[in-house]
Amino acid sequence: MTDSNHKPLDFTAMYASHDAFRRDLERLAAAVAEDRAASPAVRAGWENFQRQLHIHHTAEDSDLWPQVRERVARRPRDLVLLDEMEAEHSRIDPLLRAVDVALADRAPELPDLVRALAATLDDHLKHEEDSALPLMQDVLTAADWARFTGRMREVQGMRGAALFVPWVVDGAPPADRAAFLGALPPPVRALNRLFWEPGYRRRGLWAQG
Repeated sequence: MTDSNHKPLDFTAMYASHDAFRRDLERLAAAVAEDRAASPAVRAGWENFQRQLHIHHTAEDSDLWPQVRERVARRPRDLVLLDEMEAEHSRIDPLLRAVDVALADRAPELPDLVRALAATLDDHLKHEEDSALPLMQDVLTAADWARFTGRMREVQGMRGAALFVPWVVDGAPPADRAAFLGALPPPVRALNRLFWEPGYRRRGLWAQG
């Protein structure tokens, strides 16, 4: 998609989600180091992290990668990249389960497992940002991207959005927060300001003491 009519895709929400995943694993590692991993606030933060990552990766596997695969069917190197994306997802899942079990059991290997999960997920996110997003920018149209983001919104639903939006901007630098919220429709921004963020703050995900 190199013609002059190809409108660049807006990956603001994708990058913001990636940053939120990294942030949550930093919070989990800090909680483990401070012996707070069994607290209700940390467990709630971990459960939300898993839910958000599951929705994100499931939508990529079911709706995004197949679209890209169709467009690069005659490009072997790009097909290899898509295979790598899916394989990396499959390597993350066992680590999620291992951390989940270790959290429940207060196992001594929990710090090592959290570090392994954080490193594996960060490697995947960086690989996606450096290689897969440029590929999508090259081969997908704005309509393709709108279908994918629309599917994400369907899966989340209004209740999911009420958690997703404030979760993404939780602790984000002001410029990143403004960019993410600025890409949302004005009614959604109003809902977030008036209801969603106050409700999210009351949940106290990852909070200390």
